[in-house]
Amino acid sequence: MVCLLLGPVTSQESSSPSSSSSSPPCPASCLCARDSGTVTCRGDTEVPGEVPDWTSALILRGNNISNLPRAAFSPNGTELDALVTLSLSRNGIRAIEAGAFLGLPRLHLLDLSHNLLASISAGAFHGLPELRSLYLNDSLLAPATAHLSRALATAGGLRHLHRLDLAGNRLTSIPMERLDIYNLHTLVLVNNSIESIGGENVSSLYRQWRVRLYLSLNPFRCNCDLEAFYHWLRNSSQCPDSDLLLCSEPEARRGTPLKSLRAEDVDCVNENLEAVSYVFLGIVLALIGVVFLMVLYLNREGIKRWLNNIREACRDQMEVYHYRYEQDSDPRLANVAV
Repeated sequence: MVCLLLGPVTSQESSSPSSSSSSPPCPASCLCARDSGTVTCRGDTEVPGEVPDWTSALILRGNNISNLPRAAFSPNGTELDALVTLSLSRNGIRAIEAGAFLGLPRLHLLDLSHNLLASISAGAFHGLPELRSLYLNDSLLAPATAHLSRALATAGGLRHLHRLDLAGNRLTSIPMERLDIYNLHTLVLVNNSIESIGGENVSSLYRQWRVRLYLSLNPFRCNCDLEAFYHWLRNSSQCPDSDLLLCSEPEARRGTPLKSLRAEDVDCVNENLEAVSYVFLGIVLALIGVVFLMVLYLNREGIKRWLNNIREACRDQMEVYHYRYEQDSDPRLANVAV
């Protein structure tokens, strides 16, 4: 959440058109504070048409603006050179068209948090050469995830981007092809659906030693796919919340902190060898079973004779026991014999 302090607003500041001879008056739905350079607008369904050129902080929060068209903040081609902070949180924005922020050459902070973005044009962030902070937390719907990756990759002017907040967006990976083309100091990926960090991103993190990566509340899959990230996590201090990273899978390691894992737990070589050993054992057991069945088949006649002999021997023995029982069952027969 971005907090902005508003200066005192007086009726003279908010309504007087004579405060600047060349600047447009304060829009009807807005409150303008000339001393702090802040303009706050509520209840709009679109971006105000003309904003005073002295505005340094424009707050359009809690409105019903569903779309940001091209040059939404400079419809007449007039640049807002003084604007450094633009807050568009909680507006229900669903689409950002190419060049939506043209005319804001000095913008440092752009807050698009808590919206419903489903479409982000590839050129959505063009024309923002001085942008330092971009907040997109709790804003991306599923279709916009792929769009964001493309928009960030084609926005070559974001080389001064220091902070990117993407928390709470159900991301499954870092939506940036290369981290080293930016000047990031902070990348927030808290509370997403990331199961692993790929080797290419880990290599970029090694090169970008200044970046701080926040990754808590992600369901990490603690298998050998995590090997490169695991070693980076153990050998780097770039993840301030590393102690809060927990395994989600497999079941035996659920809730286990990543940093407490052993190296062999995420060793791809050992895991592959173990899988191969189980396969080899299965093959050996199968061959033994086949050999055993072949032996039984080839000796079926001898085994049949052997079983018959055992049955006959058992039958003869049982007849002997039966005869003896009949002779000894009546004790009077013994007295008669005497």
